[in-house]
This record gives sequence, structure tokens and C-alpha cells, in this order.
Amino acid sequence: MELKPVNPTAKAPASNFAGDVYVTPIYKGEEPSRMTVALVRFTPGAHTNWHTHAVGQTLHVTEGVGLVGTRDGSVLRIHAGETVICPPGEDHWHGAAADTFMSHLAMLEALPDGGEPHHMARTGHRRAVQGRQRPVADTMDMRPSGHQHAHC
Repeated sequence: MELKPVNPTAKAPASNFAGDVYVTPIYKGEEPSRMTVALVRFTPGAHTNWHTHAVGQTLHVTEGVGLVGTRDGSVLRIHAGETVICPPGEDHWHGAAADTFMSHLAMLEALPDGGEPHHMARTGHRRAVQGRQRPVADTMDMRPSGHQHAHC
């Protein structure tokens, strides 16, 4: 058994997020484990850019209300205690609703070479972040031309 000290919280890089986001690393597995867990705190309206995870990602909301969107325009409104599973390779974004903070545990498994995740362009989902009900279709803002739909 090993007790790990609390890791310092750091502001997330602006290159991967819109708005202010803070990350507290919780666990980074050592071989044979490739599990990574972090507590991610989003200020109101802050969100990730589009991104994918080669082995998928699990998000467990610990506080507040958030949104998770996919390329087909679907947006889920998520609440404390709920869990979202994003399958491997699915383009998605996630963040806080416009009027509240949101925190979640982000759990993912890295590839053996350590490659994870792949961040893409800013989402351009301003209307979705303003807080719609679940599920939401906002294809004008959520689906850039030429992209196929995904399910998260």
C-alpha cells in the first residue's frame, strides 16, 4: 500500500481549453498500469477543445453542471454524480455550463507509447455552452463541415 501526497493544482494550457480550467493530477499509473486520473475544474462556460482518446475516456462529475458534445451535434447536460463514457477515437468536448462551475474526474488509459490525447480546434459551440437540456442538437455550432457523427 502507498499513500501519495496531494499534487499541486495547475492552470490548464490555453492551447487545449477555452476559458479558465484547473487540473489536479491524482494518479498516473506505472507499468503495467496506464491509467491516468485527474480532477478537472472548469469555470463557468470554460471547456476543452475538440479532442479524442485512443482508448476512450470516462468523466465522473463531482460538482456542478456541465456539458459534453459530439460531432453529430448532440450535447449532454451532466450533473454531479453522473458518469459519461466516451468511446475510443470519438471526437468530443466537455466543460461547464455557462452559469456554474463544474468539476469532474477525468479517467483515461494511455497507449503503451504514452500517446494521449489528441486535441483539435476550438469548438465554436457558444450557444451550447449557454446551458441546454439533455440531449441537445446544435448542429450549426457543433458540427463543422465534413465531419462524421460520433456518440459519447
